[in-house]
Amino acid sequence: MASTVTSRPGSRPGYGQLLRTRGAWTFLLPGFAARQPFAMLTISIVLLVQHTTGSYGAAGAAAAVTGVSMALFAPYSGRLADRHGQRAVLLPGVLVHTLSGLTFTALALGHAPLWALFVAAVPTGASVPQIGPMVRARWGVKLQDSPLLSTAAAFESVTDELTFVFGPLLATALCTAVNPAAGLITEAGLTLIGGLLFAAQKGTQPKVTLVGHARVEHVSALSIPGVRVLIVTFLGIGSVFGGMQVSLAAFTESIGEPGLNGVLYGTFAAGNMLSGIVCGAVAWKVAPQRRLLVGYAALALTASALWTAHSALLLAGLGLLVGMCIAPALITGYTLVEGLVPAGARTEAFTWLTGAVALGQAAAVTVAGQLEDRLWGGAGFLVPMAGTVLALGTLIALRSHLATRPRSRTVARGVGHRVPVAVD
Repeated sequence: MASTVTSRPGSRPGYGQLLRTRGAWTFLLPGFAARQPFAMLTISIVLLVQHTTGSYGAAGAAAAVTGVSMALFAPYSGRLADRHGQRAVLLPGVLVHTLSGLTFTALALGHAPLWALFVAAVPTGASVPQIGPMVRARWGVKLQDSPLLSTAAAFESVTDELTFVFGPLLATALCTAVNPAAGLITEAGLTLIGGLLFAAQKGTQPKVTLVGHARVEHVSALSIPGVRVLIVTFLGIGSVFGGMQVSLAAFTESIGEPGLNGVLYGTFAAGNMLSGIVCGAVAWKVAPQRRLLVGYAALALTASALWTAHSALLLAGLGLLVGMCIAPALITGYTLVEGLVPAGARTEAFTWLTGAVALGQAAAVTVAGQLEDRLWGGAGFLVPMAGTVLALGTLIALRSHLATRPRSRTVARGVGHRVPVAVD
């Protein structure tokens, strides 16, 4: 299948050209609507459970169970989508998630014991529709070998950041101004409506490969060494999100300015979004493996300086730099999937990386919280330093596994990028 876009000789791929790709808007708009609710999930659970139990510890634990469940089950959802098609996975998935979310809400409002909330949180997290990886797989169908692949990855980065700006704001407004359960109820409803609309776009979903009447044997994405290296790399990125989430709140409270938490985290997110825009505007000539090494080294360096900040102004500057280093690492890591993984396993590969970020974030939230309680305000910033330095060491030692496969004209190419993960 030929690419549906072409580039004029000497032209540089850009967002305008990307958005003129034939048929792209048919999955972009439903895809944005379908993954917007995911940015509402974590904060909605925290606010609801804290209201009904009076405990932030219980609220955080319930949210963590949801996140870990999503991280563990997401790759299997991706594998099923590769083998049976996105629509076949989405339709039951959005129904299960909607019912699970409403069940969790009813249990919380009924003051059910914490173990019951944990039980309900498992299917709620496990059934989160993996819209982000599915959008990226559809870009792969549209673009294939086009130079717009990296532009699409950057575009997805900006889209993700916008999602995690509006989603938590909407959820917080609903939970505080309407009802503590309104955020989670809205999340369930939007997931159902958006997911069904996205699933209805059958013409742009990747085809399931068949030989005669038998399906081609699929290779697990996890069996590819380069994917395992990227998983460790993304675990380190997850540690940044989780560590920042807890430590910024603790730091601002320790200096008597808790209201600055949103400003500082917004600065961090703005750096991520701005660098994502720039990455999409640059026609890169450096190999993606080298870009990932350089970008990740910069991320580890800036993240290692966070714990030394003793003022909000300095922390804002460092947070901006850390955010600016995250998007290039994410975009390049996801772009490498295109050359490492066969087309029939890319959705699974994207969801492994999604799960890695979520798992790294869940672990970082737990460890950073313990450090904040036992040491000083801001001690949780040691977690992003440790996570990124360890991941960088692994990346350097195993960088040879990131060598991409030789290109083939008969194999559709994918495009990778970050999936939504709750960071607020």
